[in-house]
Amino acid sequence: MITEIRAALARHLPHRDFRSIAPLGEGLDNLAFEVDGELIVRISRDADEGEPRREAETLAAVSRMSPLPVPVPVFADDESGVLAYAKVPGVPLLGRPVGEPEPLATALGGFLNALHTADTAGMERLVPHDTDPPAAWLEDAEAAYGEAADNIPGDFRPAIEAFLAAPPPAEPETRVFCHNDLGAEHILVDVQTGAVTGVIDWTDAAIADPMHDLARLYRDLGPEVFDLVLAHYDGPCDRDRVLYYARCAVLEDIAYGLTEQDRRLYADEGLAHLPWMFAAQE
Repeated sequence: MITEIRAALARHLPHRDFRSIAPLGEGLDNLAFEVDGELIVRISRDADEGEPRREAETLAAVSRMSPLPVPVPVFADDESGVLAYAKVPGVPLLGRPVGEPEPLATALGGFLNALHTADTAGMERLVPHDTDPPAAWLEDAEAAYGEAADNIPGDFRPAIEAFLAAPPPAEPETRVFCHNDLGAEHILVDVQTGAVTGVIDWTDAAIADPMHDLARLYRDLGPEVFDLVLAHYDGPCDRDRVLYYARCAVLEDIAYGLTEQDRRLYADEGLAHLPWMFAAQE
């Protein structure tokens, strides 16, 4: 990987002498590295032809509409699957206290307003349509629960199992441009003030049910902060759909944290969120 990254840097930034390339993290689709503390380089595990270029175009479009900072592309190298962008300041909100909820909610509500009112026709040339029906979410949640059940406190299991046995909601009537993975791990904040400094990882951006974005905020921030976000959000909110997606997502997070190496934080956070997801006696 390092060899491919150095080759891509040399092709696109030949006049710069890079000193350090340090592993930053990895996900299911990508590995990330930090270059000299100022550049983030992501390399796809299995990139389709043209994927880095399309994501760079998406980031450029998002940067023009978003009131919050997002990664600004420096170059996209389709040959190696490398995408480089300027480092966005801040640290992930995942695992950190929310701090002052009103400024956080104001920032996130305005951010979602910008995304969800973007020109759908203009964005769909850059991102796919997420057409997975709610039933597909339920199937994934059932599989995740099967992996995680032994680690979930017994008081929550009846409510979870009742949820999994219930029919899913109908498919959404409207789909808009969404981040589509707006969990706390992708919201960056200032370590001192807690102010939102940016939103990262747009790999899953799509034309999708806007409740996808709201659901992950509900999952990770809790109902009180979520209500504050809604006070600054101009779009409609179907709370039943939000709760449905949030419940599916939290079960997947718990299973992910339990089964993937060095991802225990996701399980710990998911378990901590169960009280507002599944009442112990529902």
